[in-house]
This record gives sequence, C-alpha cells and structure tokens, in this order.
Amino acid sequence: MSAPSIKAVRVSKWYGKVTALQDVSLQCTPGVWGLLGPNGSGKTTFMRLVAGLLTPSVGQIKVCEQAPFANPDVLRRVGLCPEADALYDDLSGLEFVSAMGELSGMSAKDARDRAAKSLTDFGLEKAMDRAMGGYSRGMRQRAKLAQTVVHDPDVILLDEPLTGTDPTSRHVILEQIQKRADDGAVVLFSTHVLHEVEALTEQVLLIARGQLVAQGNVHEIRDLLSEHPHHVRVECDKPRELAARVLAATPGVQTVTFPSASEVEFLSHDPDDTYSSVAKQALEGGFEIRALTSPDATLEALFHYLVERSAGMAGTGADAAQGSAKGVSKPKDAAKPETPKKATSKEAGA
Repeated sequence: MSAPSIKAVRVSKWYGKVTALQDVSLQCTPGVWGLLGPNGSGKTTFMRLVAGLLTPSVGQIKVCEQAPFANPDVLRRVGLCPEADALYDDLSGLEFVSAMGELSGMSAKDARDRAAKSLTDFGLEKAMDRAMGGYSRGMRQRAKLAQTVVHDPDVILLDEPLTGTDPTSRHVILEQIQKRADDGAVVLFSTHVLHEVEALTEQVLLIARGQLVAQGNVHEIRDLLSEHPHHVRVECDKPRELAARVLAATPGVQTVTFPSASEVEFLSHDPDDTYSSVAKQALEGGFEIRALTSPDATLEALFHYLVERSAGMAGTGADAAQGSAKGVSKPKDAAKPETPKKATSKEAGA
C-alpha cells in the first residue's frame, strides 16, 4: 500500500466565473501541516478536493498516489472533519460515530467498539450515550473529530477544527492530532489563526485569494515580514520630540507621520532595530510610552505582501510545480518596493 501523502500539481478550481483556487502545487508527507489563510481564501475548496468531494477544473490531486474522487480505495484512507456543524442531534455520540464506522466498511460490533475508543480518546467517555443535541460547541467539535479518525485514516483533513472550542476541548484536540501524526498520518489542519498552527507544527502552507503564496517552515515565512516596510506606531506624551530622536539614531527609518496629537508612526525596513531604538530613546529622553504597535506585524499583512509579490506570475506554481514542500515559494523576479524619501529630523520635529 502506498505511503500516506497529499500532492497537488497546478490545481485550479472555479465555480462559473469565480476562481476559488489558482495554479496550486504542493506536497504533504506524514506529519502535521498547517493550511493558513484568511476566510474566503480557498482553504475549504482545497480540503474538499483532497477529500474527493470535488474534482479540479485543471490540474491533478493525488492522495496516497491516487486520484481521490469516486475512488473507494483512497476514500477509506481519508478522514474529514468539515467546518460546518451538521450533526444528528437525536443520535447519541456513540450511535453517530458507530454509524460513520459502519459506512467505512466495519462490522457493527467493530464499529461500536472503535467508536467508543475514539470518543474516549477525545474525552467524551461520560457523554457518549447522551444525545448530541445537548452537547456544548466544544463537545460537538470533539464528536466530529472522533468520527474523523474512527477508521484510523492515513490522511486526516481538519477544516478549522478549533473554531468555538473551549480551552479544555482545544487541549484534547491538539493532543490527539499530534498523536495521530506521530503514528504516521498526514494531517492537514486549516485555520486563519497563526498561533493555532504554531502549537502543532512548523510546516505551513499559506494560501490567499486562491493562490499558494508561500510554503515551508513557519519561522522562514515569518522572516518575510522583515523584507517589506513596517509601520511602527507609538503613542506617547511628546511624539514629535521622540520622532526627532529616533530619526537621528535609526538608519532604517524612512518616513514619519503623526496620525494624532499623541501618536507618531515610523515607516521602517528594519522593524527590530526601530523597536529597539524607540525603547532606547524613550528611556534616555524620559518619554511616557502608552502603546507600541505595528499594523504590519500580522499574518494578514504577510498575506497581502506575498500576494502582491506574486502578482504578474502565472499563479504561484513557479517554485512548487513538482509539488515540492521544501523552502518558501517566492517570485524570482519580484520588483523591490520603491524606497520613499526619508524624512529629516528637522521635518519630524517641525
């Protein structure tokens, strides 16, 4: 039997005139993979393609080296936890998960035994005989996950599995996901929250506007944030005086603006140095710092930056056309942003 894997080669999917995915190429081997992207970026469409619920408009999807659509040999090796909550409220957790086991080809007894174990693994041993209509949101999510893994799938697809969960449910879910990955499964975990993935894995795939804009180690991808200008906003008692001192001492600062009477905002190509300089100048000058923030130091900002860099390419498959999962996909000839004129300390203090 072929090893667990997910591979996409130049996959596009559209619904009429709406493009959901464009030229996506990637490969996932055993372990946890975070599929990160804003809402509406194409994550669920990709999950459905891998689960065999849809076929690509263009390109190829391979799961365990075979096309999943209408392929029972592949589908019995796949477990899907959809984002939508559509459980049968009149059924108990045990009845529901047992039924899913039987649909996977198990005997009634085997399905019931494995359902009980799966529900116990997710902390529902005391609630498995209760109707799911009385479950909390976290319990319902754990019941969905229990049916996802009741047949011990080799490929586990989790679409926003932590949405609405409480801390207890979150801990149990993350623990069980990691356990199955350690046992050799491919786990594809979609979310729009970066720290959810960071708790499990460093292997991430960034998708935005239907394009795969980066893939690789999360730290490598985070480092891309330092490649584009950052806005560093400081709220303090004397913003103009602070701006003059920071400009004089910080080569990486390009421009300065004053969003309000109590705020100064620096545009910098070296945000770490700028943060350090602001702290140093504030301490030496005795300024009262009320807030220090950066609207650019977010996953959304990284998505925007990477999508802009990939503009002009034929999709995003340039570095991943063979489904390589190593490194970070970047356009080779992306134009560098024009460097704005640096404000002088005199202008900042005016």
